[in-house]
Amino acid sequence: MTFKTLDDADLAGQRALARVDLNVPMADGKVTDDTRLRAVVPTIKKLQAGGAKVVLLAHFDRPKGKRVPEMSLKSVVPALSKVLGAPVAFADDCVGEAAAKAVGALKNGEVLLLENVRYHAGEEKNDPEFARELAANGDLYVNDAFSAAHRAHASTEGLARLLPAYAGEQMRKELEALDAALGNPKRPVLGIVGGAKVSTKLDLLNNLVGKLDYLAIGGGMANTFRFAQGYDVGASLCEKDMADTAREILQKAEAAGCRIILPVDAVVAEKLEAGAPSRIVELAADAGSLGPEDKIFDVGPRTLQQILEAMSQAKTFIWNGPLGVFEVQPFDRATVEAAKLAAKLARSGALVAVAGGGDTVAALNVAGCAEDFTFVSTAGGAFLEWMEGKELPGVAALAR
Repeated sequence: MTFKTLDDADLAGQRALARVDLNVPMADGKVTDDTRLRAVVPTIKKLQAGGAKVVLLAHFDRPKGKRVPEMSLKSVVPALSKVLGAPVAFADDCVGEAAAKAVGALKNGEVLLLENVRYHAGEEKNDPEFARELAANGDLYVNDAFSAAHRAHASTEGLARLLPAYAGEQMRKELEALDAALGNPKRPVLGIVGGAKVSTKLDLLNNLVGKLDYLAIGGGMANTFRFAQGYDVGASLCEKDMADTAREILQKAEAAGCRIILPVDAVVAEKLEAGAPSRIVELAADAGSLGPEDKIFDVGPRTLQQILEAMSQAKTFIWNGPLGVFEVQPFDRATVEAAKLAAKLARSGALVAVAGGGDTVAALNVAGCAEDFTFVSTAGGAFLEWMEGKELPGVAALAR
């Protein structure tokens, strides 16, 4: 898709309504992780440099249409002002007189944060009247919240229908990265999908097998695939009722020419504890390769080698979900080694490496590799739905 960016906008003197993601973790009234705040800075600075009056729209938590004091965005203002290096004004509502007065007082280049849009029931209902109330305070609309783009809400979709609409800098980076990973990728393309259950990633798997050259499946869901093929998985997490579905996905992959990489060996233990006795076992269709209490917590070295070889041949790599229980050693080995090789290849320019999803981002941070990936998305639900091939309302509304 094509969409307008801020490079296409005449910003001088314009009231720019910018939808951003400020839904940050808090403790004792203070921001504990400013990653999302730092992500919106490039868009704000570009609007300021263009001479716009910057009016920020955001949600915080889930107040469900009511004013919940502990879910006020006011507590975010000090941290946002700090990362921006400039004052941020605040209005205690996002519509009505309070908002209009605060917007009216803005000078070119100044920044104002409006109160939580989810204090109004019309936000999540995408109510046209509420969208018009929001639009009354802007001359143009900027969506920089890809993480909320899978929601058809008034501030993510409705506003884009009422004002000239542009993608913010973070949104642009996200869409360009995802297009490079799945839309028009350099081939071969490798994907890694991990996670506990096949049932939670059916749409994802069905979409990816038609787009990738290699797909490595790890985590608990790999046990379901191996069980479906008649392999012994011991006491491991396994959705036995999904065996038919797993076989259908494998058949679809074969028909599409996508090579599936499944574990041929595994790291097993009876308990998921740091330093618990573990061993490497060859996976086989013969019962007894695993003890009755053995549980698979990571892919084994031979499987890891197959994944690393595929990665070395690939030009594009997309990752959602760790290969094992990376939070507990020694079951982090495969995830960490895969992350390190992807980072090395991306750093050298040999690989476009895109990753997303909460567990994946956490795993990359454990491996110390996040900064070397081509792009790491912090948008969990939106990233997953994009990988599933679904249309995101907030993105579709930006299309030219």
